[in-house]
Amino acid sequence: MPKPVIITCAPTGGIHTPTMSPYLPVTPEEIAQASIEAAEAGAAIIHLHARNPLTGRPDPSPELFQQFMPQISAGCDAVLNVSTGGGLGMTREERLRAAVATSPEMASLNVGSLNFGIFPMLQKYTDWQHDWEPSFLEMTRDFVFKNTFADIEYVVKELGLGHGTRFEFECYDLGHLYNLAWVVDQGWLEPPFFVQMVFGVLGGVGADLDNLLHLHTVADKLFGDSYEWSVLAAGRHQMPFATQAAMLGGNLRVGMEDSLFIGPGELTPSNASQVRKIIEIITALGHEVATPAQARERLALKGANHVAF
Repeated sequence: MPKPVIITCAPTGGIHTPTMSPYLPVTPEEIAQASIEAAEAGAAIIHLHARNPLTGRPDPSPELFQQFMPQISAGCDAVLNVSTGGGLGMTREERLRAAVATSPEMASLNVGSLNFGIFPMLQKYTDWQHDWEPSFLEMTRDFVFKNTFADIEYVVKELGLGHGTRFEFECYDLGHLYNLAWVVDQGWLEPPFFVQMVFGVLGGVGADLDNLLHLHTVADKLFGDSYEWSVLAAGRHQMPFATQAAMLGGNLRVGMEDSLFIGPGELTPSNASQVRKIIEIITALGHEVATPAQARERLALKGANHVAF
């Protein structure tokens, strides 16, 4: 029997802007509520970003994370995973601030640089809620999301070795798997490794199922029995790729960071709706859903009693 599927939910992210959906969580209260609802729906891991509560702009301030992480922890048993990707354009130090301040069980770690283009979304909207939104999207036309080997080493040593935090290794392309293998070879990490394969971001690997199969095959060769793998895909590819990952024995991620929609042309009213939808699909296919306790055991996490929030 396949292992129960670990479901991650990323409720707000740092890519979409408030104009794109009235349901996008922005304030600490909204992020906390969305996270608890997603956990109650069946998500074992919550992947967290913060936003300025007045403008909705991605914000790396630890003070904002501290306004919703304790509430989420009090309201559910999910693993809280703090992004170190932050928002596009933030410095490495800015991106790491919240995770260092909160010392979470998990944090994301991008293991390669890439062109990260979200500027095509400019064509879909004309009236913007906030002045920062169109310029934020436009700047990615000439933007490299920087994650050098020095950056990766810095995060691994500062957060992993320093805090006992485990990582969601975000891999946007084939070479990122090899980058991670190099980091593993340095002896800075202990298995199991949680590899999050990302599809459909302009500048990264395309959302083609052949690519998913190939990355999975390569990851098996590189990491053998030492890793757990998960899949996320942007936009309309979210549910098909999540389903395919479960069918192949992997794990999956949903949430409004990755897609604002629940179906063709239909905005999702909540993150929990996406969690419930993917659970309905995969359980119909005979898969079980992992609990937070099972996720903690399989990923060798330090436990919710060893965090700083």
